[in-house]
Amino acid sequence: MDRVLVTGANGHLGRRLLKELETPTRAVVRSETAASKLRDHDDVRIVDYADDEGLRQACSDCKAIVHLVGIIKEGARATYAAAHEQSTQSLLNAATHAGVERIVYLSILGASEDSANACLASKARAESLLLESPIPALAIRVPMVLGEGDYASVALLAQARRAVAFTFRASSLEQPIYASDVVDAIVAGLRADGPAGIIELAGPRSLTRRALISTASAVGTRTVSLPLALGYALAWFLERMSRNPPVTPAMLGVLDHDDDIDPQPGAEALGIRLTGLADMLARVAD
Repeated sequence: MDRVLVTGANGHLGRRLLKELETPTRAVVRSETAASKLRDHDDVRIVDYADDEGLRQACSDCKAIVHLVGIIKEGARATYAAAHEQSTQSLLNAATHAGVERIVYLSILGASEDSANACLASKARAESLLLESPIPALAIRVPMVLGEGDYASVALLAQARRAVAFTFRASSLEQPIYASDVVDAIVAGLRADGPAGIIELAGPRSLTRRALISTASAVGTRTVSLPLALGYALAWFLERMSRNPPVTPAMLGVLDHDDDIDPQPGAEALGIRLTGLADMLARVAD
């Protein structure tokens, strides 16, 4: 009964977490393609979140759940409501049936039910579902996560290798957190005596996107700031021209959110130590 269920386990954080947890783990993914990324794991279930019985079976004999499922861009096959609220409610139903004792949910800094951004509002509604349930739950809100080989790090390093980098609203505030620190936070949140409710967590330093690119650069990258209105206009156009556009207005809003919090209260509540920006960038660059 000490088994931990990890949803969205095929992502970078999910794979890190499976390696870090010392207790038996069960990975839940939604497709064969996702499962193929977990060939070395001995307990992988392919389950659709509309499959109530499949979720109940996946939750059986699990003491805790880490819920990592989430998207920042809606597409033809995935809506915010389905990815966040419906998946969370279905998982809660199965977890209650299985007698799960604790749930840790990974959310986003800026999540608020009052937000005009559809993604951030949806994430907050999913948090509320968890926190209003009888199962003790912790929602950890994080900003940009940087880890070796993940999408955000690859994109940042690609910009930092150019002589000139173009970005929308270069004054936007970023407060990246190292992927291993997020994993440590999740592991701490799984403790029986761990905190419940909402914890906001980020890296030690908030800086502009322009400064972040410059700090990551070894070639003296010059960053050109494009008007955010131009980005929204382009995203609006692409959204109407394609069923699966590369960027949407809501996605752009999430990426543009100003992240500037004091991360120490969250780190202290979880008993973790945060990695400094210089060390973080050096590790992901390797």
